[in-house]
Amino acid sequence: MQSFVRFLMRLLLVPLGGAVAIIVANIIVVAAHRGEIVALAQSQRDDQGWWVIGLLFIWPVLFSFAVLLTAVPAALGALIAEGFAFRSWIYHVLNGGLSALLGWTQMDDIGAQYRFLAEPKIMVAAGLAGGFAYWGVAGWSAGFWKPVFPPPTPPPAPAV
Repeated sequence: MQSFVRFLMRLLLVPLGGAVAIIVANIIVVAAHRGEIVALAQSQRDDQGWWVIGLLFIWPVLFSFAVLLTAVPAALGALIAEGFAFRSWIYHVLNGGLSALLGWTQMDDIGAQYRFLAEPKIMVAAGLAGGFAYWGVAGWSAGFWKPVFPPPTPPPAPAV
């Protein structure tokens, strides 16, 4: 029963960790390009109200393709971590960075069109931060068959 409950917990934590990792990676990309975004917004003063809507609703749509290309290798790495119960933060951070680098190389022609995706260092930094965020939510307790805290050992029976 305990392993079934742990399995259900993993079914909730792993997607939650992935969602948090994607949000953190997007925040890193936006923060890295803050100056360019502000310059774009100030160049069109008539439409400044639309920038808030654009950042809240259009930004995730634009980067959904980038997220898809980086999330597939990251999900494979998370599946390996769950299968072998890898709980090291280094593994999850490197998984995020490598996944972001693989995703960036796959969208090489798209990155030329959008200047926010042109810099690989920013994408890898976002992947590293996303990997750390995933570890903070779900990676530290990876592996549904291996308990995080072992059950306490019963005290030895008194000698008679």
